[in-house]
Amino acid sequence: MALRGPLVWTALALAIATPLIAAAQSPLLQWRDPIYIAAGFAGIAGLALLLVQPLLIAGALPGVPVRRVHIWCGAGLVLAVVLHVGGLWITSPPDVVDVLLFRSPTPFSVWGAVAMWAVFAAALLAALQKRIGLRLWRLGHSLAAVLILTGTVVHALLIQGTMEEVTKAVFCLFVLSAGALALRKRRVWRMWRGPSASRR
Repeated sequence: MALRGPLVWTALALAIATPLIAAAQSPLLQWRDPIYIAAGFAGIAGLALLLVQPLLIAGALPGVPVRRVHIWCGAGLVLAVVLHVGGLWITSPPDVVDVLLFRSPTPFSVWGAVAMWAVFAAALLAALQKRIGLRLWRLGHSLAAVLILTGTVVHALLIQGTMEEVTKAVFCLFVLSAGALALRKRRVWRMWRGPSASRR
């Protein structure tokens, strides 16, 4: 039992490091500008956070204050999205405008835009939680989370970029599995109601 924590964290570190290392060795990086490369890896970092977030909600990561770390990971996800989109904006503004307005002809761009706006919506709902009420927040935040996970995974799978295909597919499977686990346990609702509700 004492080994559970180190094993879980080691497995998580390996799951995140493997696609990152594979992406860093991509031959496509030779032909990219530094800003474009940074934007791409910001996207990979955001995908990694989408594995951590549902694992936190499902209570699968031992030894951390769930609510606080969930908030910080959410802020990190917003930052990753801003850096990802901002870097792409610098390299090709017209393409990013088309994506933001859902005018892009490429399907992966549409899914990426859906995920991006869902991330911003989730952050806004989190900031307004006390004003909009717990029930509305639960519904909105949960729907946004589903859109984020689905949109990001489809976006990542459709795009042929820096990430290596096999490690990317396996990692996306991990992300979807973690999301399904979190939804099944429904801790995304209970943790905000305090310890008494979590014991029911």
